[in-house]
Amino acid sequence: MPVLTTDMHPGPLHVLVLGASLRQHSANARLASLVDGLVSDAGAVVDLTTLRDFDMPLYDGDMEAADGLPHGALELHNRLDASDAFVIASPEYNASVPGVLKNAIDWVSRIGPQPFKTKHALLVSASPSLVGGNRGLWALRIPLEHLGTRVYPDMFSLAASHQAFAEDGRLADAGLQERLTETVSGFLSLVEADVRYVCLERRWYEFLGDRTDAGVTQRVEQ
Repeated sequence: MPVLTTDMHPGPLHVLVLGASLRQHSANARLASLVDGLVSDAGAVVDLTTLRDFDMPLYDGDMEAADGLPHGALELHNRLDASDAFVIASPEYNASVPGVLKNAIDWVSRIGPQPFKTKHALLVSASPSLVGGNRGLWALRIPLEHLGTRVYPDMFSLAASHQAFAEDGRLADAGLQERLTETVSGFLSLVEADVRYVCLERRWYEFLGDRTDAGVTQRVEQ
């Protein structure tokens, strides 16, 4: 019988945790920091960062043709590429994705091979509203899944975030803290099973009928 080994991925998992708010002390920055601790406690190596670290202009095809890809997009691509999985802590703007986050996804998707197609992602949000930013996470799934990301089914949304954190940075509600811990743990277990034990040939296609090599991710605009 074949024996499963971990030779393909020695060492701990590497997880990028991205705070998608530009405000330094936002609720989503606090949530990203909390997730950082949970991922670290599970034995993974964490790269904690925010969108403030990746300066990018609004996407413009003419600018790309004239000047190439901005440094911020290239750096975010490299950080994603070096990870086994990523977590996004995103605010909700008008029931959808923050423009700055969608813009970053659009820029990074232009860099081949685009890194989203080989990753697992966990989406979390914090909002003072009673829905906790959940509508924005559903909208965020669309571009990520289109690009081939395997988005974890169980998302975490923190409602009433202005009063949800305790002084130690954890969630004041013990039940919510337990749920977040279990969500992160389940996500990491799935990632570990995939990168260590599962051998799959993955291909990402821009549209039905496309049969380009998996490393070629030229975008097509109508």
